[in-house]
Amino acid sequence: MGRLSKTYMPSRAFSSISVQHKETPENNDSVPFEFTDENYKEIDKILKRYPPNYKRSAIIPVLTIAQKQNDNFLSLSAMRKVAKILEVPEMDIFEVASFYTMFNRERVGKIHLQVCGTTPCLLCGADKIIQALEKHLGIKNGETTPDGWFTIQEVECLGACANAPMIQVNGEWVYEDLTPESVITLIEKLKKGEPVKRGPQTHRNDCEGPQGRTSLINFNQERTFDRDFAAEKVAYQKEKEAKAQAAKEAAAKGKK
Repeated sequence: MGRLSKTYMPSRAFSSISVQHKETPENNDSVPFEFTDENYKEIDKILKRYPPNYKRSAIIPVLTIAQKQNDNFLSLSAMRKVAKILEVPEMDIFEVASFYTMFNRERVGKIHLQVCGTTPCLLCGADKIIQALEKHLGIKNGETTPDGWFTIQEVECLGACANAPMIQVNGEWVYEDLTPESVITLIEKLKKGEPVKRGPQTHRNDCEGPQGRTSLINFNQERTFDRDFAAEKVAYQKEKEAKAQAAKEAAAKGKK
């Protein structure tokens, strides 16, 4: 085998998340957790979507409720409460919570910056976005600022590949088409509570290209389709029947 190129770089880590539980004063068996009455009502609504013997299907939505109630933090006690409600082994809950990066099993800052580092975003400069955040905030990926305001965390695909690079804040809103300069402006506005445009941080409209909308051009401003699907179905059926009849006639001629 040939020698490795001088430009060889080791593969990057999947994410900065640890799959192991870390015992802390605020995250252990003795710290209580209980859902609010309002959230118990939401859980009841979710459970009605599934047969009684398939409560485990509600693991992700119920964990999401627990995390939101607990200031964007999914504690050990919260996970055990979810296991009890859904009547599943605790390990089933731990496995789900440790697999998905949207669940925070360690306390994060008030503004949780989840930076997509998957291939499209990485090719468009996600590494530079992380570097800019680290330099500005004085912390590294996976760390929280001493004042508790910001946490930087690289995560896998957040589904906005066409508008890369992008970040998600507090597991909800996304901000796209970022540059090292615009991301700093963005987080400072978030900290001050100033209004911030969600989505592309450029003049781009949603995920349209530089030529504007080039498909679904009959998509009107009311966000409804003006296509007559009933008529389309009738036309499709007639075409299908015509092709079948033509094939039948061709087969009959071939036998003669």
